[in-house]
Amino acid sequence: MFGNLGTPEILLIALVVLILFGAKKIPEFMQGLGKGVREFRKAAKDIQDEIERPDEPKKIDNGGKRP
Repeated sequence: MFGNLGTPEILLIALVVLILFGAKKIPEFMQGLGKGVREFRKAAKDIQDEIERPDEPKKIDNGGKRP
């Protein structure tokens, strides 16, 4: 899809983004994007760890009453 983007095209896109958002907003946007990616990776790792973890015996909480 983006395989035919060369250096001039990428520079043009970066220039348009700079003009539209301004130099002050780009770092804020990238910081938010980085936090989102970090949260996504953490969630994906948590799910993978949960899948790979061996089944643990479930403890039944009966509220302190004897069976």
